[in-house]
Amino acid sequence: MTINISEPMIYEGGCHCSAVRFRVVVKQHKVDDCNCSICRKKGFLHLIIPKEQFTLLQGENKLITYQFNTGVAQHKFCSICGIHSFYIPRSHPDCIDVNVRCLDGDVISNFEVVPFDGMNWEANIHKLIN
Repeated sequence: MTINISEPMIYEGGCHCSAVRFRVVVKQHKVDDCNCSICRKKGFLHLIIPKEQFTLLQGENKLITYQFNTGVAQHKFCSICGIHSFYIPRSHPDCIDVNVRCLDGDVISNFEVVPFDGMNWEANIHKLIN
């Protein structure tokens, strides 16, 4: 399927066991592939969107939060299957960061994947904010 990335698209997704489900409106089909310690281990592909483009459909009561280092980021995990499908990122605490790998279907090819050097976060954060 060829998409027109200039037009907003609606996707749904969730965790592995489907206890947590969400809907997102994507206006820019670009994701960041971070190499920091936690993202590398999780395989997280970052789609940072404004909160108004994210709707939690079900499972709020199934989410647990993990915080580390500065404690700003709120990593949300399903308490049943352990999948981390979205979180509130340190770089954009007023946004939601969705793992594109948790969207339904085979949609990664719809997105431009851009490497991000999160191992050197402080030196590179300006690349995410611009």
